[in-house]
Amino acid sequence: MFMCSETLRRPQFGNRLLTDPNLVFKHNAWDNVVWDEEQEKTAKAQVQANSEELVNDDVRENYENKADEFWDAFYSRHQNRFFKDRHWLFTEFPELASTEAPSTERTRRTLADVTESCTESTSSKVQNIKQNNDQLDDDSVSSQTITDDISLSVSNSEQPVDRSENLVATEVTTNSNAMDNAHGHHDDHFPGYRASQRMLEVGCGVGNTVFPILRTNDDDGLFVYCCDFSRNAIELVTSHADYDETRCLGFVHDITDEGATFPFPENSLDVVILIFVLSAIDPGKMSAAVRRLARHLKPGGCILLRDYGRYDMAQLRFKKGRCLTENFYARGDGTRCYFFTQEELRILFNGAGLVEELNLVDRRLQVNRGRQLKMYRVWIQCKYRKL
Repeated sequence: MFMCSETLRRPQFGNRLLTDPNLVFKHNAWDNVVWDEEQEKTAKAQVQANSEELVNDDVRENYENKADEFWDAFYSRHQNRFFKDRHWLFTEFPELASTEAPSTERTRRTLADVTESCTESTSSKVQNIKQNNDQLDDDSVSSQTITDDISLSVSNSEQPVDRSENLVATEVTTNSNAMDNAHGHHDDHFPGYRASQRMLEVGCGVGNTVFPILRTNDDDGLFVYCCDFSRNAIELVTSHADYDETRCLGFVHDITDEGATFPFPENSLDVVILIFVLSAIDPGKMSAAVRRLARHLKPGGCILLRDYGRYDMAQLRFKKGRCLTENFYARGDGTRCYFFTQEELRILFNGAGLVEELNLVDRRLQVNRGRQLKMYRVWIQCKYRKL
């Protein structure tokens, strides 16, 4: 489905096609699933129904003002045990891997293989959630997004973080003097200033993207910044065994706060990574946030995105009373989610002066073979470059 680098010896996602409906339960996932007119019509009707009743302005404002608290509670509850490491990223976005040719072992597994190996291991988790709540998506973010990374991840063997230790997150402050003291940041000297390649992951969570990059990319000149506006998430990152201050900096940051300061100057980043994070931002603040990120890219740098698409299973499962604004919802635990179209993302990134290299819809059919369930996922994958 996606363009593939010649240096990668494994095919990218999009090679398992369902040609015989009778074989739908033969595998855990099928690629490039085409929706017929009736399915499209049904999805639109479901969204229209769950969007009829909007929350009032006070409730919507509360979700916005306490967004960091809701995510703090999420990571306090789940620690580093919820999401899986995103090794699929190196297939979909080769620029995240080493600048040298990857080894055969590193590039052996396809996304289809990842789907096959981990969906079975998580099926019991889905089963438990379904038993606790007939509506999978109403209870919490864990029920809403339980399948988001199932087919795009491998199991994480790390042990839970010992929270008894004194964990200190590096917090980015809007005060420039405090920034200089915390990070040594001035015109020609900032964390990672010696690096030849700099990446930033926004909404890094507990490091399920950052740590695979640090383990896989052996470029000595690589430095990775990772931020999240959840202090608990950053504490989990900075206390991780693989956290290396010579190659990585984790810090608390809200990208919608235009007065906040990054620990690096503008025009300094090679890659910005947005994996299921832009959708968590109030739609009214997305454009300014994307423009901020674009300003910090070097000429030639790019933004990589994967996020929810319109009519994804998660959107269809919301009940009435969860819709904040059109296509923007609050989960049971207070975290929020927007569902994009390709054109909306195109407008956002083009409006920030970036040039489109990739903007594709990933329609996937995930199945639970044991329970004979079908789950239609819709994601959008993008790459935009600064000239």
